[in-house]
Amino acid sequence: MSINGRLFVEVFVTLFVIMDPPGVIPIFLSLTSGRTSAKRRQMALQAVIVSFCVIVVFAVFGQSILNYLGITLPAMQAAGGLLLLLVALELLTGRADEPSQTKDVNVALVPLGTPLLAGPGAIVATIVFAERVEEARDLLAVAAGIVAVHIALWLFLRFSVGVIRVIKDSGVTLITRIAGLLLSAIAVQLVADAVRAFVEAA
Repeated sequence: MSINGRLFVEVFVTLFVIMDPPGVIPIFLSLTSGRTSAKRRQMALQAVIVSFCVIVVFAVFGQSILNYLGITLPAMQAAGGLLLLLVALELLTGRADEPSQTKDVNVALVPLGTPLLAGPGAIVATIVFAERVEEARDLLAVAAGIVAVHIALWLFLRFSVGVIRVIKDSGVTLITRIAGLLLSAIAVQLVADAVRAFVEAA
């Protein structure tokens, strides 16, 4: 069975740019600070699996789920932005460095798996690509693109673990503050885009 190569490239490039694997590395290191290397590797795999499952669910049932619940895409953007903003504030204030608050929290699920990786942007893009499927070769292209981008995500997160050995604790603290700033900017942009969409729809 042949594959729609053009659609595959579109899916992979679009999701890669939206999910931004290199940009997730400092946030991943910040949220997993204090964990062992083995635990970080485990969390990297968990985050990618969660993201993959969320993307696949929305690829198959996305539009139906949103229509059934009466949820608009801007509403999803706003919710994701607010959740990321809460995480960003913890990173900026240093609260995320306290073991008592993060020891038993699996950040691989939230906010890494979703909404950071499988966020509103990736979900919307996936729904749009799914609607373009007209034949088997299109379905194969979309599926292969989703799998390929998640393999790339795992590789970036998996090998970011080695960075921790070089930058030490002081480097992690610096990266945590930078990651908090970047994450807050992403969160504000998501909320701003949602507000703009609400205003335009009014």
